[in-house]
Amino acid sequence: MTRSFQFSSTVRLGIKSLMLHKLRSALTMLGIIFGVCSVIAMLAIGEGASYEAQEAIKRLGSNNILIRSLKPPEQARQQGGNNNRGMNLKYGITYEDGSRLQATIPGVTRVVPMRIIRENVRFNRNEVPCQVIGTLPCYSDVGGAALVRGRFICDLDELHQDNICVITTGLAGRLFPGADPLLHSIKIAAFYYRVVGIVQERSQPEQRAQAGRMEGQPIDNNVYIPLATSRTRFGEVLFRRSAGSFEAEEVQLHQVTVQMRDLTAVESADPQIRTLLNHFHDQNDYEVIVPLQLLRQAEQTKRIFNIVLGSIAAISLLVGGIGIMNIMLATVTERTREIGVRRALGAKRRDITRQFLVETVVLSVGGGLIGVLVGIATPILVSHLTDMKTIITVSSVLLAFGISGAVGIVFGLYPARAAARLDPIDALRHE
Repeated sequence: MTRSFQFSSTVRLGIKSLMLHKLRSALTMLGIIFGVCSVIAMLAIGEGASYEAQEAIKRLGSNNILIRSLKPPEQARQQGGNNNRGMNLKYGITYEDGSRLQATIPGVTRVVPMRIIRENVRFNRNEVPCQVIGTLPCYSDVGGAALVRGRFICDLDELHQDNICVITTGLAGRLFPGADPLLHSIKIAAFYYRVVGIVQERSQPEQRAQAGRMEGQPIDNNVYIPLATSRTRFGEVLFRRSAGSFEAEEVQLHQVTVQMRDLTAVESADPQIRTLLNHFHDQNDYEVIVPLQLLRQAEQTKRIFNIVLGSIAAISLLVGGIGIMNIMLATVTERTREIGVRRALGAKRRDITRQFLVETVVLSVGGGLIGVLVGIATPILVSHLTDMKTIITVSSVLLAFGISGAVGIVFGLYPARAAARLDPIDALRHE
């Protein structure tokens, strides 16, 4: 009972001493406040950025392997320096590649081809540039799109090469303001396509890469049509005209998604797919993307990113701790006579140490609590004012607050012990 009374009286005395110099105490706490706030805010922003990156990769499918056609560097250079009126480029993934992958690679459950054509889509007076994606009915099952209304492409559509289409929610809003898309048809090039379904993109971030030269356009402006319809209506050779010249590209498939049985099959299939494609391709006209590897790299990057951000923010706490030590050392000098009086009245060294240590802990813990509140409010404000996602974790809050308390003890211990070591007689003579 006596010890608890002594401790509570020591705490009250420490708080009373701090309240005698309110402005100085507040300025001393600022270092801790900003330190704790920066730790929580920076980790929240880093966690949010990492989460979005990982979610984008997960939407590609951990069991999937993506193969995309690329224009070979030598052909791109020829195109850039071409002065002729026309040029014919042939590159990329072929239908035979898709068949070989299905028949040769162990663990393959599905191969989903895609053709991507840039065209303007029209409905009445509305015209929107978009991507026309020719694919198979199983595209939606592989994780490409989630059905919102209507239906997706079916096997009969592919068999009969029907002029039907499925559009994304973003395109539906831009093309059909105030109208029901499922009751109308849209015009692509010279043909009309009946809208049979609306989908929500699950993989919007990677659509920009598929689009090639679609920069500046919304990445969910997609129209899905049967692959057979795409081949019939647009042909194998795509023409582009500009400034009196034209360029013809023969690309059979712009992307192939290979769905594997499980994660183990993904890891073993990656080198096999590269070997198979290298055997049948004389030029570097494709790229293989393994979302599982990207996900692991993103997780590793997240850990490194959090360590870097945490270290930078911890420097603020270190500066705050040095500020506390500096102020407490000055306080010891100012209160030397008070220390001498307390020692003369019977106070022991541990009582003096406890008093000054309580003051530093009150400064650091008080600053830590305020810093936690400001640190939680900052990411919320950032998310509200911008489109940036932030995630506040309990571990970051506990870490920041725990470090602030530790800073108070570590940086307050030396001034407290310095005060306790003062000679009582010399302290009483101090002016």
